[in-house]
Amino acid sequence: MNQPLWRVREDALPEHTRYQDEGCDIYPSCLSCPLPRCRYDAPGGIRALLGAHRDQIIVYMRGQGIGVDELARRFGVSRRTVFRALEKARRQNLGGESDGR
Repeated sequence: MNQPLWRVREDALPEHTRYQDEGCDIYPSCLSCPLPRCRYDAPGGIRALLGAHRDQIIVYMRGQGIGVDELARRFGVSRRTVFRALEKARRQNLGGESDGR
């Protein structure tokens, strides 16, 4: 049984839209933005994106032997925040994404 072919409206195609790349307050152009994911698409927004990046750096630097107190001072966060970042990375490496509840 053949399915009927549906015609796509020509004005529905992306080639026929007038997109103005105006960016946001973080970066002036969406198409060349360095963020791995749009701040508006990420759960938690820009704060979560930047926090995740900070946490990756904390884990890397801790692996290089930098102490927890020094990491907290460098990033302007509490010792507890450093421990949370390290614990989250440990859980992810073990394959568990549980939130501890």
